[in-house]
Amino acid sequence: MEESGHTCIRSDERGLTAVIEFLSAFTLFLMILTAFMSLAQLEMGSNDTEIDQVDQATVFALDRLVGDSGWYVPALENGELDHTNSTSDWDDVSAEDLQKGRVQTGLILAGELDENRLKALSNVTLESFSEGLGLAEDLSAYLHISVQTSTNTTRVGLVLFEGGSDINSARMASTASSIVRMSGELVIVTLQVHDAGRQSENLVLTEVMARPIGGGPEWIEIYNDNSFATSLFGWSLNVTSPSSTNNVLFQSGVISGYSTALFTGSISSQVQGNATQMIDLGTFGILGTGSMNLLDDGSSVIELRFTRPGQTKPLPNSRAEWGGQTGLLLGINNALVWEGGSPLNSASWNVNQVATPGDVPPSVTNAS
Repeated sequence: MEESGHTCIRSDERGLTAVIEFLSAFTLFLMILTAFMSLAQLEMGSNDTEIDQVDQATVFALDRLVGDSGWYVPALENGELDHTNSTSDWDDVSAEDLQKGRVQTGLILAGELDENRLKALSNVTLESFSEGLGLAEDLSAYLHISVQTSTNTTRVGLVLFEGGSDINSARMASTASSIVRMSGELVIVTLQVHDAGRQSENLVLTEVMARPIGGGPEWIEIYNDNSFATSLFGWSLNVTSPSSTNNVLFQSGVISGYSTALFTGSISSQVQGNATQMIDLGTFGILGTGSMNLLDDGSSVIELRFTRPGQTKPLPNSRAEWGGQTGLLLGINNALVWEGGSPLNSASWNVNQVATPGDVPPSVTNAS
């Protein structure tokens, strides 16, 4: 009996030892396999390193956007940043200065979404917005801000801001959202980061004054149909008449989101109307004033063109044409006005008896 008991104990010990050895060997195998996969940088399923980087960039960018009030660093004449005069009041800075300096568009003030900062997003270009949030050059953003809950039921779902680059051609994208308070309401801020590029070119010719009354300046009205501001760099105006052709390529300047700019032969005598800004073209030989009539009253074509990055040939974005076969004849103080539809088609234009500088009708703002 005693012999049999010792035999059972030895058998149990050998079985336990075998189990321990098996588990140790299996654990070692898992460690080796894990190390191999790490060294080989294998990507399986959702663990794609590029997607992970975009996810991380989106979270960090949203945190910057709704984490504080943001900041602005102005630029010196030599192009260097003037950190000494930086400020958190970036919403008080003009679109031109924001474009020259560096801005991080923080939207939160005193723990709530600040309405002034929300409105000031229209003074920031999409490129500056993306750079300020720390996005890499190959990444861009699309921002959507809307009311989620409110005591005023008519405001629920109201879109406060929506804009950015088109995601349709993106290879990868990531989305993050955050809920913040604003004047007793809950607002949802959704940021989408993708690799479809930062192009947001939606400038369009909307009105032309070729025969001003009383010796006033000739002018061209351009509307920015984007939520964000649009830089004029890469844009050009080309004027062709039976007797001459003139062209100006813009190297600087910016038009705020959903606003109009007047390009005029003389800022000092130009009636601004409801335009947000005026740009002088009198020195470029494009527009004249007084006795200097540079636009042909009888027949001319004005094209607004854009040269895409990496390309050399500018592409027409919109065209204003009068005289010739168009049937559009301009009298004194008549304005050629775009009424919606294709801005490249003369059938989308009409002659108005009264000029309306800076006023873009709803049919135009919703046309594109």
